[in-house]
Amino acid sequence: MVYSENIKNDLKTGKTVLGIEFGSTRIKAVLITKNNVPIADGNYEWENRYENNIWTYSTEDIWKGLQNAYAQMALDIKTKYGIILNTIGAIGFSGMMHGYMAFNKSDKLLTPFRTWRNTMTKEASEKLTEEFQYNIPQRWSIAHLYQAILNGEEHVKDIAFLSRLAGYVHWKITGKKVVGVGEASGMFPIDTKTNDFDKCMINKFDKLIENKKYSWKLSEIIPNVLIAGENAGILTEEGSKLLDISGNLKAGIPICPPEGDAGTGMTATNSIKKCTGNVSAGTSIFAMIVLEKELSKVYPEIDIVTTPTGNLVGMVHCNNCTSDLNAWINIFKEFLESFGIKEDINKLFEILYNKALEGDSECGGLLAYNYFSGEHVTGFEEGRPLFVRTPESKFNLANFMRMNLFTSFASLKIGLDIMLKKEKVKVERIFGHGGLFKTKGVGQRIMTAAINAPVHIMETAGEGGAWGIALLASYMLNKKDGETLEEYLSNKVFSEQVGEEMLPNKKDVEGFNIFIERYKNGMPIEKAAIENI
Repeated sequence: MVYSENIKNDLKTGKTVLGIEFGSTRIKAVLITKNNVPIADGNYEWENRYENNIWTYSTEDIWKGLQNAYAQMALDIKTKYGIILNTIGAIGFSGMMHGYMAFNKSDKLLTPFRTWRNTMTKEASEKLTEEFQYNIPQRWSIAHLYQAILNGEEHVKDIAFLSRLAGYVHWKITGKKVVGVGEASGMFPIDTKTNDFDKCMINKFDKLIENKKYSWKLSEIIPNVLIAGENAGILTEEGSKLLDISGNLKAGIPICPPEGDAGTGMTATNSIKKCTGNVSAGTSIFAMIVLEKELSKVYPEIDIVTTPTGNLVGMVHCNNCTSDLNAWINIFKEFLESFGIKEDINKLFEILYNKALEGDSECGGLLAYNYFSGEHVTGFEEGRPLFVRTPESKFNLANFMRMNLFTSFASLKIGLDIMLKKEKVKVERIFGHGGLFKTKGVGQRIMTAAINAPVHIMETAGEGGAWGIALLASYMLNKKDGETLEEYLSNKVFSEQVGEEMLPNKKDVEGFNIFIERYKNGMPIEKAAIENI
């Protein structure tokens, strides 16, 4: 039990911690106590735009969203406890992993923010993977940079700083050009012996582009790398005005290294230790498995990244998860409203998700591709959402909903099968978190069928990445000498956490295996749609 007087004291004495994460559809601010319990939050809904063949967010939306999320959180505190927030113990910023933000010497953004959703760097990705003998996915910052070079883009010669969303926000708030090692590992390969960008590969890249005669070297334009627990700067006077437009928040607050949503997801599910993993399922879906050792070879389907502490992680990242599923839910909502029926959207999700559990194990012959954008795991640079059936298919609501949930996990399964089956990667626990798991027992059951392994859902799974980055800030502020992040999370955060583990159902597993073969065999349908629509 968290008592109001204790919370008020924490608020007045600056013993709280704030985490803010820029997700793909929501910016969320979460304030936690010194005991890591959330006490207030604020949200701002936003959507990426497809402009001039680029998936992007504007800088105006970034700052508007940050300020609105913070203001809502501060109002939540004032409403609940009658306190105007003017000090905080520590702050952390997180953002959706991957992408490309390039700035010149005047700190001007040289090209619209290119998000994780863009799949336009295939040539660069393949050439760098060959050059480094290390998988360089299309989403990585270095792939975007090299593709811009290959394309002869004018802005490249003027680059003075290269970052991503979390690093950009942190830079403007603190004046420090740094990123956490987990976030850094999706920009450029990391040397896990030094927890820094791999110097050998940096030299290879500089040599690769030396004929271009740019005024910069790669090491001069990328941020410095920090690990969890290190101080990454303080809230400056300018930063406090950017964050809190009311002017109440005082400068000088310590800030932890900025991390990507992959790192905050691992933190929020206590999946930092080796042989643990987590699956985050929302607009995109990705699985993170903390490895005991390196994989035997390079796989284009698997990113090699790190935890916020620098441990190796095998990551399967898929661009598409719930966007098409959500679109169908909204169609049902619109249908009901046409009859004058107003139903809570959360209730609608719950009813329709549970309907999926009544369907045939393999979805009655139905097939769908949820590709709003390209999907590198299956080799597509563009996407076309598709629903396909034969005259013999059993087309009913239960099978339709089950199919949409199955296809949300399908690309992930293809990638995970490489690690779990081909590489025999050991996983003792897998945690699920994100919007797809909010309806109790449904997303969890579908995931157990997809990976044929137990899936654990914690009660705090819904807290998400904003809570995860708050925990990283809390660790920086409150850790004892020599205390590792793994120890801090296990002993101070999750020691009394209650969760639920679900074992795979044999019939569900068999059904998903039939569905995934149908899915693979139907790939030419998706290809034809892209070519003709």
